Amino acid sequence: MNDAPKSQRDRPWVMRTYSGHSTAKASNELYRNNLEKGQTGLSIAFDLPTQTGYDPDHPLAVGEVGKVGVPVYHLGQMSILLDEIPVEQMNTSMTINATAAWLLGLYIANAEDCGIAPGTLRGTTQNDIVKEYLSRGTYIFPPEASKRLIVDMIAYCSQHVPLWNPINICSYHLQEAGATPVQEIAYSLANAIDILDAVRDSGQVPEDEFPRVVASISFFVNSGIRFVEEVCKMRAFTQMWDEICEHRYGVSDPKLRRFRYGVQVNSLGLTEAQPENNVQRIVLEALGVTLSKRARARSLQLPAWNEALGLPRPWDQQWSLRIQQVLALETDLLEYDDIFDGSHVVENRTAELVREAQLELDEVIELGGAFAAIDELKQRLVASHTDRIRQIESTELTIVGVNAFEETTESPLGGEGSFLKVDPQVEAEMIEDVTQWRSSRSEEAVTAALQRLSDAASGDENIMPYTIAAARAGVTTGEWTQVLREVFGEYRGPTGVQISSGNSVGLKEVAERCKKLSGGPPRLLVAKPGLDGHSNGAEQIAVAARNAGMEVVYEGIRTTPEHVAATARDEDVDVIGLSILSGGHLYLVPSVLAALKGQGVTSPVIVGGIIPEDDKDTLLNAGVSRVYTPKDYEITRIMNDLVDLVESRRTI
Repeated sequence: MNDAPKSQRDRPWVMRTYSGHSTAKASNELYRNNLEKGQTGLSIAFDLPTQTGYDPDHPLAVGEVGKVGVPVYHLGQMSILLDEIPVEQMNTSMTINATAAWLLGLYIANAEDCGIAPGTLRGTTQNDIVKEYLSRGTYIFPPEASKRLIVDMIAYCSQHVPLWNPINICSYHLQEAGATPVQEIAYSLANAIDILDAVRDSGQVPEDEFPRVVASISFFVNSGIRFVEEVCKMRAFTQMWDEICEHRYGVSDPKLRRFRYGVQVNSLGLTEAQPENNVQRIVLEALGVTLSKRARARSLQLPAWNEALGLPRPWDQQWSLRIQQVLALETDLLEYDDIFDGSHVVENRTAELVREAQLELDEVIELGGAFAAIDELKQRLVASHTDRIRQIESTELTIVGVNAFEETTESPLGGEGSFLKVDPQVEAEMIEDVTQWRSSRSEEAVTAALQRLSDAASGDENIMPYTIAAARAGVTTGEWTQVLREVFGEYRGPTGVQISSGNSVGLKEVAERCKKLSGGPPRLLVAKPGLDGHSNGAEQIAVAARNAGMEVVYEGIRTTPEHVAATARDEDVDVIGLSILSGGHLYLVPSVLAALKGQGVTSPVIVGGIIPEDDKDTLLNAGVSRVYTPKDYEITRIMNDLVDLVESRRTI
């Protein structure tokens, strides 16, 4: 008989599913169901109007309400969202950036209304604006103003909400935008250094409390399919952060120097083609951030197998949660010390990543830091992503079911109802809700709260107390943001598409076709109508078209249908390419088509994005010439399609 004591198991990480849709009430039901199924933390996804600071009745919000997350436009909706959820026991992650101060203000005000002291609240606001400039696109204010808001939040939380992580430095979206592991590490650490330097220099935090501010900084990381390299990346991150905390900021307590990070595994690698393959991808990517004890994630959220198709259903999210539970509770993963200690392969690759990332980090610091170097970093990311697209198209990088083993048996998981669709009536409901909210409050109190907020923003007072007071007075998301827009102004981020890259053989052949066209090279307008900030695809089309000899007009994200039409008219373009990944295509595309008709523009329109099969025919019948989805990875074919469209029109 073996009487040896059983191994002591580590505590599992916080298990989350990133979710929210339609309305606060629908999302609350989803959250409570997920918690009943064993989820141990909340991860709230907000809709694009909330993320970019618009109320549902703003013209830019049309078609976007409740699509990619939950709409939260005032304190009443925050109360509904968290109804019957014990926030004093909960660890809540809110994926919110430009309007992070506002959503945290609503969260705190709601907790206090429920008799919960802010000092007991645990959770994270993402609040990373640099990665918004570089990859995600939900920024509003210029860099220095945005940095000031982040500093105010960190300083306020250090005094009043000490268990809260006021910023989650995000390498996740950098990888989605094409970052190599070296770039992920370097740009994220440069961002954290910029923020901590600004907090230290602000004078809002006493010197003896600064180490705890350093400890409150958390990270949000992407885990890709190369899971051995991901293990090494996380060990490199952990090592470099420890050194930065100790040597740059003088943090002597090793516990305060821990690299605390959460993970959403890679969504870039999820495929529309053969989406059932996404399940094994998700499992392997989860291993990359859980296998190494010294660099294990503190929280983990896994996407659903069908997120490349549309919004996951509750069952799909349950499947992803069960993956985590099996890994943590059925396997022996949590029973051992770090299984990679002493591995020559892992230690050598980790050391290599540390050396290369340090060189890249030093370069960024020499450029003035992450905030000052946004234009340069954007160009580098677009270049890296261009190289990745080239590797996929050439099959140098294999993606099963996309550019290899494309033959497939029809999946029983597909068909009607294989993902969730948001009811179009949600937008009208939210407009009615916010209208009633405004009519029920004291306008005098709202006006006074907004004036105090404006005064604080114009001066150097911490903005958080005035934000919480505005939430209590009944101010809406759009009103809070508009005051700050008037004080700080708005920002147009760099596109990074001015880079040039070595053309593939296919693009060189397209360039030869363009040279021979009667009437000169095609003029292509690439546009992103609506609030969707996912610009990676649009940028790659713009870069490829330029490298293929076309003249390209691309002004970046967040344009109105009217602006797209006016630009198409003024630039006399041959083809208009629309990129929409937010689910708003059935409203935005017809709106652009109508605006083009109003301007007398007859150029063909092509559309790319996450577009369900049923919606393709709707768009084609509305007058769109081509529809492309993520499975259409062959850039050269798309470029040839563009030339075909131009040739056919010019020969009429």
